[in-house]
Amino acid sequence: MSSDPWGRVDETGTVYVRTADGEQVVGSWQAGTPEEALAYFERKYEGLVVEIGLLERRVKTTDLSAKDAQTAIDHLRQQVDEHHAVGDLEALRKRLDKLVETVESRREERKAQKAKQSDEARLAKEKLVAEAEELAASEQWRAAGERLRALVDTWKSLPRLDRKADDELWHRFSHARSAFSKRRKAHFASLDAQREEARKTKERLVKEAESLSQSTDWGATAARYRELMADWKAAGRAQREHEDDLWNRFRGAQDVFFQARSEVFAERDAEQRENLTRKEELAIEAEKLLPVTDLKSARAAFRSVNERWEAIGHVPRDARPKIEGRMHAVERAIQEAEEAEWRRTNPEARARAAGLTGQLQDAVDKLEKQIETARAAGNTAKADKLGRELEGRRALLDQALKGLEEFGG
Repeated sequence: MSSDPWGRVDETGTVYVRTADGEQVVGSWQAGTPEEALAYFERKYEGLVVEIGLLERRVKTTDLSAKDAQTAIDHLRQQVDEHHAVGDLEALRKRLDKLVETVESRREERKAQKAKQSDEARLAKEKLVAEAEELAASEQWRAAGERLRALVDTWKSLPRLDRKADDELWHRFSHARSAFSKRRKAHFASLDAQREEARKTKERLVKEAESLSQSTDWGATAARYRELMADWKAAGRAQREHEDDLWNRFRGAQDVFFQARSEVFAERDAEQRENLTRKEELAIEAEKLLPVTDLKSARAAFRSVNERWEAIGHVPRDARPKIEGRMHAVERAIQEAEEAEWRRTNPEARARAAGLTGQLQDAVDKLEKQIETARAAGNTAKADKLGRELEGRRALLDQALKGLEEFGG
């Protein structure tokens, strides 16, 4: 008979393993020595040790599922319980029990982690839905559209929730995208209609602009072009493929007109500058008539200058007030000389002036006598009062005498 701490072989070749519950039959051995029998079953025990060790590492270091781990544990436990190995089977059972605890702990960890991931995924999807619903009302069509596409990619990268919750959130998310797409489609359909209307309007503006390009009614046509430009801006943009061509035609028609007008105005400006030079010469000639010494000669000379002045065309607008002002000044001086001459030679005016002078002289003489009488009577106050009145009458008399002198005496 042969034995070791964990097993023995009896004389019949039966192999036993020692356990806490007593010896258990492992098997029988007839092919060799008892030592070989124990060695064989000890190797089977070592095989179990290796398998359990491998399973322990897999549980700790890989993502082996709890279900697969438990199946492997049950398979190994069955082998241990069948006592087909010699060794510390109880130690193996304890390792398997501990491994069960580890697997269960890992199961709970994964369950908690999965719940956490699910909560995080739910929160992330709710945020995506909230943002999508906000974007659904946006009119930033390009930016919002690009952002919604990015949100879809983000959604796909998140784990699924339970079917009900995931379907509800996806329904809201999808509805928001559809609402945005519907609004964007309606917007661009409306925009297309507006652009088509703008194209038609600009076609009409272009045709009118082209029809006016040869006009020589400079003022009215320039004003109409300004109105057409205002209408062009108010019409909005046409389709991109039409806008540039229409603008080039519209602008080209204006350029033809304004270039022709510029050439005409340039010629007119040169002519008006020449007219200004000639009128300046006439203004100098007219100014030499002042001061008026011979009214008849001055009047004839000014009439000659004015006839030549009227024969000359327009001068530049900014120079017109100054040059015309010089001629008007000479004309006013001659008119004033005529008025003075008329006053001097008017018999009725002379008679009125002489009559007024006589009346004032009589009043002065009378006051002088009254003052003498008052002083002789010793009435100084009355004399002083009459003296002040006398000063006023003498001043009026001086003015009347000067006026009378203008009539020659």
